Amino acid sequence: MKKMIKGLCVLVLLQYNQIVFAQLQKVEEVCHNPSLVKDTTKKSIKSIAFAVVNGDSIKINYHSPGVRNRIIWGGLVPYDEVWVTGAHDATTLELPIAITVNGIDIPAGKYAFFTIPGKKEWTLIINKQWKQHLATEYDEKEDVVRIKVKPEKISHTERLQYFIELGKNNSGKIAVAWEKLKIEFPFTIKN
Repeated sequence: MKKMIKGLCVLVLLQYNQIVFAQLQKVEEVCHNPSLVKDTTKKSIKSIAFAVVNGDSIKINYHSPGVRNRIIWGGLVPYDEVWVTGAHDATTLELPIAITVNGIDIPAGKYAFFTIPGKKEWTLIINKQWKQHLATEYDEKEDVVRIKVKPEKISHTERLQYFIELGKNNSGKIAVAWEKLKIEFPFTIKN
């Protein structure tokens, strides 16, 4: 009987190790800083930005395309059209807690993040329908927040990258940088 119980424990432990190993492999498939990866692929790298808040994390999941000597603004990414602000599936914003953006309360949940790039001004959009491929299913009626921002000029960033920065007094900002532009918007964590 003891051998049987011991064998069962070993089997359970082996299965547990396989599950943990599989989860670690999935984590390694996601890049936290696509700009630090040796860029040998023409593909968009699956990436994530996150910030820990009260033991949980705000996450942005996206695919990071490279510039690769292409004309980005007004070329690969047209002006005045809704863009997933990444590649492939819509970029997602996962909130474990409620936040406020531009005076609008956004409940905890999962959202899509889109932009409408313009030559001098961009529209940033948080949309309820997070499960979308590109912007083909985008519906403005599902927008939770729309704000206007002015892009900033920065030094060259080869791969698109998101940042979540936490500040004092429950404040923070979300930014995205690519090519020679950066956009950002502030948020406040709801108590």
